[in-house]
Amino acid sequence: MTLDQLRIFIAVAEREHITRAAAALNLTQSAVSAAVAALEERHAVRLFDRVGRRILLTDPGRLFLDEARSVLARAEQAERVLGDLAGLRRGTLRLAASQTVANYWLPPLMHRFHAAHPGFTLDLTTGNTEDVARMVQAATVDLGFVEGDIDDPALSVHSFPGDELALVVAPGHDWAEQLPITRAALQAGPWVLREPGSGTRAVCAAALSLHGLATDDIEIALELPSNEAVRSAVEAGAGATVLSTLVVAPSLRTGQLVRVPFDLPPRHFHALRHKARHLSQAEQRFLDLAGRA
Repeated sequence: MTLDQLRIFIAVAEREHITRAAAALNLTQSAVSAAVAALEERHAVRLFDRVGRRILLTDPGRLFLDEARSVLARAEQAERVLGDLAGLRRGTLRLAASQTVANYWLPPLMHRFHAAHPGFTLDLTTGNTEDVARMVQAATVDLGFVEGDIDDPALSVHSFPGDELALVVAPGHDWAEQLPITRAALQAGPWVLREPGSGTRAVCAAALSLHGLATDDIEIALELPSNEAVRSAVEAGAGATVLSTLVVAPSLRTGQLVRVPFDLPPRHFHALRHKARHLSQAEQRFLDLAGRA
């Protein structure tokens, strides 16, 4: 059994498709099929069931997937240690971030890191705050960066100054003129919010709680999976929302959105890493850059 075979097995298991796995790994379809077949034949176990054009994990395959991921994580950890010994001349840094961080805050840091260490490859995966925490906990990424608070005993959390949030509406919305906003108006909305698990939604919920309201108490017109989708819907008049000023600044400048006076706390961003993992020089260097952002 080789590490390449494990990488191929994981890629096929995650995509449930030979061709898609081959494309993701930049391999031929026959090479991927041969690697899977070699694993099954060598250990006399069927890892996949073929169902039409799809392949599905068998029960042994599902059990083996967790072990394969753990082995690869340990191998990549060993490679990072060797990268430290090589003086950060080459390696890979796997990052995950929630949307506001990934789209607006993190890219300049990645550029600065790569400029200082051009031999390093930086991979970035996005998700909401809960998604990122799960990736760090599972050791599929090295560092995570999120807006929402995380309480996980397996994770080390380091906070940085973050962004500012704003309550915004389209120019024709009643709240653009009506001040102050009453509890009844907040309850009636309508609101356009990010999905549960989003750090932005959590801050909005915390602000509403100061007025005695939970998200279950308000009228939610739309629930959308990205900041940009929320912004577009609010610009179109779908309702009110709370978003980072990093996201809405262009729309405020052009008059497509209006900021409504509303008490919102400043927000921190949080760097996550697994407590049980060795902190590599590359990870420490990236965290140092984040602390100076």
